[in-house]
Amino acid sequence: MKPSEIIKKAEEGARLEEREILKLIKTPVFSDDSARIIALARRMSWSVGKPEVHAQIGINVSHECPCQCAFCSFTKHSGIFTENSELPVESIVSRAKSFEKDGANAVYLMITANYDFGKFVETAAEVKKNLKPETPLVANISDFGSKKAAKLVDVGFAGIYHALRMREGEDTRIDPEKRHKTIKSAQDAGLFVGTCVEPLGPEHSDDEILDAILFCRMIDPVFAGAARRINIPGSKISNRGSMSQARLAHIVAVCRLSNGLHIPGNCTHEPYVSGALAGANLLWAESGSNPRDSKCETEKSHGLTVEECRQVLREAEYEVLDGPSVFLSRKNS
Repeated sequence: MKPSEIIKKAEEGARLEEREILKLIKTPVFSDDSARIIALARRMSWSVGKPEVHAQIGINVSHECPCQCAFCSFTKHSGIFTENSELPVESIVSRAKSFEKDGANAVYLMITANYDFGKFVETAAEVKKNLKPETPLVANISDFGSKKAAKLVDVGFAGIYHALRMREGEDTRIDPEKRHKTIKSAQDAGLFVGTCVEPLGPEHSDDEILDAILFCRMIDPVFAGAARRINIPGSKISNRGSMSQARLAHIVAVCRLSNGLHIPGNCTHEPYVSGALAGANLLWAESGSNPRDSKCETEKSHGLTVEECRQVLREAEYEVLDGPSVFLSRKNS
């Protein structure tokens, strides 16, 4: 089947098969077919409603996270951080309230794998108490089972962000099966799950990207998409280079066509206009720690503000959602 025929099939709302998705992935960037993929992805994303800006607070810095992900700054081998640190609860609450005031449609709290879960829940409860009841709270934490999932629901979380990263178990110390089980535990408890094909690099094959897209589609998340690796100086894989924004935008668009409209959110990161033009309708503002940054306060480095993210979407001629997230307030149909 030609790319043009696959694009037409996606436009008609049909579910794409594996070989068809692979054909789209293999379509050369800057080709006429790639332009058609991107144009359709943009139209599809607009058809599901207004795009959103979510905001994440990195609570702690760890210089020896046990996951030792080869692409992360929180590792001994990178040498970026030499001691642990964390934000005071008052600062976390203040940042969350500021994000909400600035127009974030949801607030995320992120910790490293060696951060105490009980302390995280206590902090989250304080944050939840200080936000509007309708503002969704999302957890970005390490793997967990049914008991912790229930606790997240009790404290007021609407969902989690969880991804089976590229070459999980090879470039990380995390068993891929644990990622699967965590997602199931979350969904069984009633939590929304958002995910992403990440962190993409130029070394990842078309078949690897296909497998990652299919996994995202299989778990039936409220959003999925694609994000590239931000290379950390001193990391084990920084010499692999970076995927271009042009190639990433193409993959973001393929994700939209592959996922259809059943998965409303189509995310990308870091925020960039070409990604929004390619159908990304979910971006993140960030504050505090960030595994993709060598600074302990990412807002002074990579992290964008809510307004900056909204401006990225406006540059792609989107009208941005005001108020609480729609992606995180409804079940997929």
